[in-house]
Amino acid sequence: MKLPALVTALALAAAGLVVAAPGGEAATRATTINWGTCSDSSLKQFHAQCGFLRVPLDYANPSGRKIKLAVSRIRHTLPQKKYQGVMLVNPGGPGGSGLGLSVIGPIISQGFGRKDAGGAYDWIGFDPRGVGSSKPALSCLPNYQGPDRPDYIPTTPSLYNVWQVRSKAYAAACGKHRGALLAHMHTTDSARDMDSIRSALGASRINYYGYSYGTYLGQVYTKLFPQRMRRMVLDSNVDPRGVWYQGNLDQNVAFERAITLFYAWIATHDATYHLGTTTAAVRQRSRDVRAALSATPYAGTVGPDEWEDVILEAGYAQFLWPELATAFSSYATSGDGKALVTEYQSTDSPGDDNGLATYLAVSCVDAPWKSQNFLGDQWASYYRAPFLTWGNAWFNAPCYYWPAKASTPTQITGAGVGEALLVDETLDAATPYSGSLYLRSLFRQSRLIATVGGSSHAVSPSGNPCVDNKIFAYLATGKLPSRKAGRGADVSCKPLPLPEPTPPAAFTNGSRSMLSFARAAQAGDAWAGRALIARLLRAANRY
Repeated sequence: MKLPALVTALALAAAGLVVAAPGGEAATRATTINWGTCSDSSLKQFHAQCGFLRVPLDYANPSGRKIKLAVSRIRHTLPQKKYQGVMLVNPGGPGGSGLGLSVIGPIISQGFGRKDAGGAYDWIGFDPRGVGSSKPALSCLPNYQGPDRPDYIPTTPSLYNVWQVRSKAYAAACGKHRGALLAHMHTTDSARDMDSIRSALGASRINYYGYSYGTYLGQVYTKLFPQRMRRMVLDSNVDPRGVWYQGNLDQNVAFERAITLFYAWIATHDATYHLGTTTAAVRQRSRDVRAALSATPYAGTVGPDEWEDVILEAGYAQFLWPELATAFSSYATSGDGKALVTEYQSTDSPGDDNGLATYLAVSCVDAPWKSQNFLGDQWASYYRAPFLTWGNAWFNAPCYYWPAKASTPTQITGAGVGEALLVDETLDAATPYSGSLYLRSLFRQSRLIATVGGSSHAVSPSGNPCVDNKIFAYLATGKLPSRKAGRGADVSCKPLPLPEPTPPAAFTNGSRSMLSFARAAQAGDAWAGRALIARLLRAANRY
């Protein structure tokens, strides 16, 4: 539900020029990007190149105003005869920075030892329009997610009105600051931007690795440009039928289950955390903490909303459980909330709303938002899934006042789509597993790898050989697993073991820098490589 801050912003050195060709769906013809040195230390470690690409703000008016996309590239390392083209990567969000994700290629090559997969491609990271280092970057009210916010749960008419006013004010601020950009933030715009990158790189086709919302971007790209997609890996798949109102209601239920799993894990480690020996006891302890923080926010910073935002992270990735449980326990057992403040600042990034602004800028215009029964729908969802419902509702509520017009959702049919490898965990909360099953039914040449019983979101390569090796084989050779009859997964994998109470240092918040991960991954440490990718994705994902 929450969209944490971008991990890092890269100052980029050079600019590219675009000369657009006429025609609505025609490819944008672009000159080569003028590559320069990246300023980000993690990208430098892998000898990445960075640059800007100018693209039309409005593809219906290609000779009009231009905006700049920030792009990174890490070149292939295999001989030219084994070169397999460009691999674009999107981490999700919408609104997540993908600039740093070109590191996936060398991590696969060096950390996981699969040069035939990682080293065969030019890996292309990019910040979508409005995001991060792209220009202009969208910001509306930078401290909107600052402490201490009104309680998410509108138990009184006054609280309900307060959130309506806040939502309306945020939408108005976005229109005031970036009104022209807001009309051109559809997923179809970003898909055309991807094709502009393809053209600028001189590639006839692209390969694509998309996570979370990035899977929907991949779906839309193949709808617009099916002949230009070669190989495609989609991890944690968005159900296109739920864009975006129903998708949020579905999330509420799935996160309720995921947070319950987290509480159950804490209960099994009561000797470490002292929060209760049953799931029910831990859940009640969490409610008690919420009530205490509602009465007296810790250090005037972490109140009930900030508490829920922190705990919500447990629904995204199991490797975060020890870190989050430690913060929970420290406050609940001794009143020490310093770790809670650190987690909140990492999650919500007060003072930087680029992630929230770009999330809404896309979500609010991709499809109309259902408003006629908003209150009834949310309370019905709350009684079934109380943990997330109202936080999710207010996170998206600016869409009801958005100053740019919503479009008709892109109809994803699977027509013309070639091979694709779909990856998911069956208890994924952010993009429920039913979306992967549906997408498999649409993409008739696709294969689905399911991690049965796993609840992490968008984590490949994860260190799970059953999943990773099939992804690497597909990237290296194009070989897909056999497609099974029926509607289920083609390959079923066991999940990674649940974490131990004391996490490895690589997964402890703030214990190691991104650069240290990059250096270790470059030296062949798959664990550090996994940590680097995971932290980049953690910063990006809302969907």
